[in-house]
Amino acid sequence: MPEMTFVVQWPGGRTQSCYSPSLVMHDYLEVGKSYSTTEFVDRAAAALNEASERVRAKYGVYCTSAMAQLDEIEAVARISEPGEVLVLSMTGQLPTDATSLNGIAR
Repeated sequence: MPEMTFVVQWPGGRTQSCYSPSLVMHDYLEVGKSYSTTEFVDRAAAALNEASERVRAKYGVYCTSAMAQLDEIEAVARISEPGEVLVLSMTGQLPTDATSLNGIAR
């Protein structure tokens, strides 16, 4: 299962490097786009829960790293000032031709 990292900048300038066990983050976040803190947390939660579910489907257990990452994101959100979260980068890119995935979970 392809892993990825994504880096975000919180209101106030703090950056955070985050982990996902799946490329599913590409379905929820876009590099260069800003999201309200609430929307970012909601999108990250949906993506990380889906990624963890994909791990469970493949390996029989949920991904504790994905859930730990979600806990970290939620903790930063609680202490962050109001504003926008900017997605700075995502590593672990999707193939340019989505048909080349051949059913592999992303």
